[in-house]
Amino acid sequence: FLFNLAPFIAIIVAMMLMAPIAFAKDFQLWDMNFGVLYISAISSMMVISILMAGWASNNKYSLMGAMRSGAQIVSYELSAGLSILAVVVLTGSLNLNDIIQSQANGWWIFKGHIPVMIAFVIFIIAVTAETNRAPFDLAEAESELTAGFHTEYSGMKFALFFLAEYVNVFIVCAIGATLFLGGWMPFHIGHWQGFNQVMDYIPSSLWFFGKTFFLIFLIMWFRWTFPRLRIDQLLNLEWKYLLPISMFNLLLVTAMAILGWYF
Repeated sequence: FLFNLAPFIAIIVAMMLMAPIAFAKDFQLWDMNFGVLYISAISSMMVISILMAGWASNNKYSLMGAMRSGAQIVSYELSAGLSILAVVVLTGSLNLNDIIQSQANGWWIFKGHIPVMIAFVIFIIAVTAETNRAPFDLAEAESELTAGFHTEYSGMKFALFFLAEYVNVFIVCAIGATLFLGGWMPFHIGHWQGFNQVMDYIPSSLWFFGKTFFLIFLIMWFRWTFPRLRIDQLLNLEWKYLLPISMFNLLLVTAMAILGWYF
């Protein structure tokens, strides 16, 4: 029963994450006041399906792959959460729509100076690890673990795991685009009235999907560029580097928000 349930949990969790995302100006499934909180809560349920799949497969390689994957997702969720908090601190709201509205006069990645840039870089690294993409795809390291927690799966159940994985990649990129790149907000430059009016003619959905696919392209680029990490290197990167940097960065952003040092 658990073996059959795991892929469905994976895809249901992935689909639930689409609810609070604003795909265009007035196109949002559920405009909630706790959108960021909802996303971090639901996305952490992904671990359940992976551990369930690994354990119910009754196969040592599957269990090992699931354990690695679980450790990886739980670790990198912390950094991703802290980098998201940086934007929440500046905006003062957990509502994704409010976060987009706060970027009407400039995207956070530009008007938040260096701390928000650091948060953005950490966010991209952390979500790449969280969605099990290369160079962090230890869960399915073919050379050592046959295929990770997918080993015993075939047919549609196997496909559901991969569908969930790619849906997750789309969702984390959509969240990155919403928080740091202004969601569906067009690109405006200060007092260039003509340029800004031209930018306003481009439909908001095109802006949103353009930014999202740019981030997806970045994650694909990682796959072509970097070799796969070992499990100890992977966890060292998180606990020794990303987490301390993102915690210190959050302090910087808080100071910035209190002193009003952003544009």
